[in-house]
Amino acid sequence: MAEMITDKTMDEIEILAKLHLTEDEKEKSRQDLQQMLDYVDMLNQLDTSDVEPLTHIFPIKNVFREDVVLESTPKEELLKNAPKEKDGQFLVPKTIG
Repeated sequence: MAEMITDKTMDEIEILAKLHLTEDEKEKSRQDLQQMLDYVDMLNQLDTSDVEPLTHIFPIKNVFREDVVLESTPKEELLKNAPKEKDGQFLVPKTIG
């Protein structure tokens, strides 16, 4: 069984978490935390000597394509798609007053 949670520990948790608990809420929280610690203690008793360490549950591999530099589309050809153009740039409506 895990170490028991004391009133002092609950007071410290309350301060650190910036909580203001009633006595009933403190007792309920103490019971919940104690159950969690008991469960972790139970897990610590499992034999994991034959289990390989794991850093991630999914295989890690790069799914992105290689960054290949290609020739760019000429500016004049791109500006043909612009509804309005000024000084070799797209002309857009003003969006900030």
